[in-house]
Amino acid sequence: MADSFEILRREITDCVLCPRLVRYRERVAQEKKREFRDEPYWGRGVPGFGDPTARLVVVGLAPAAHGSNRTGRVFTGDRSAAFLVRAFHAAGFANQPTSLHRGDGLRYRDLYLTAAVRCAPPGNQPLPAERVRCAPYLERELRLLPNARAVLALGGFAWDAVRGIAADVYGVPRPTAPFAHGVCTPLGAGRPMLWGSYHPSPQNTNTGKLTLPMLTALLERIRDGFDGSGPRPRHHA
Repeated sequence: MADSFEILRREITDCVLCPRLVRYRERVAQEKKREFRDEPYWGRGVPGFGDPTARLVVVGLAPAAHGSNRTGRVFTGDRSAAFLVRAFHAAGFANQPTSLHRGDGLRYRDLYLTAAVRCAPPGNQPLPAERVRCAPYLERELRLLPNARAVLALGGFAWDAVRGIAADVYGVPRPTAPFAHGVCTPLGAGRPMLWGSYHPSPQNTNTGKLTLPMLTALLERIRDGFDGSGPRPRHHA
């Protein structure tokens, strides 16, 4: 049977491959954060969201316990989401600068947003084995996004997740370039470029390691490279 985003969404939502993550996501959904005690929590796996014809695919780390694990939409309802979607909007990829809850009217243009791991992890730290178990979902998403020209990994964990599946998805050797903000490396002739950015976590944004102008400029640089109107990517050797 042919794969589809709908099939993939159902499988991710119902996934129970990682017992540690299942226990944690469900416990958080039952206990709730005081701020959201009157709201229903999603408490399941979180699928990707965005434009199925996108040229830019953005890969994050994992759902936040009281963000995506609460709202059911990737990068929605927490401080990381607030920062990231402001940058998407400023760079022309989103129709609004906020991502608060499913049904809030947010739409992405030419962008598909997903994550390396689909369940909220304790301490925001998935185990490498959990990334491996989730890898087939990311592989399938990338296969369902044939127009992709760039894959932007938010943080080193997501960078390694994309590098780990590059051979299976694109038929190329595993990229060897180390992670850094603004670095890019080709995934083969006629394949997307892999780009890196610091993750938009409060740890990075509150300290100024990642600023809104930094991330917006990187997104614009990637976007402008699609039609040749901007500077060409600086490849990592």
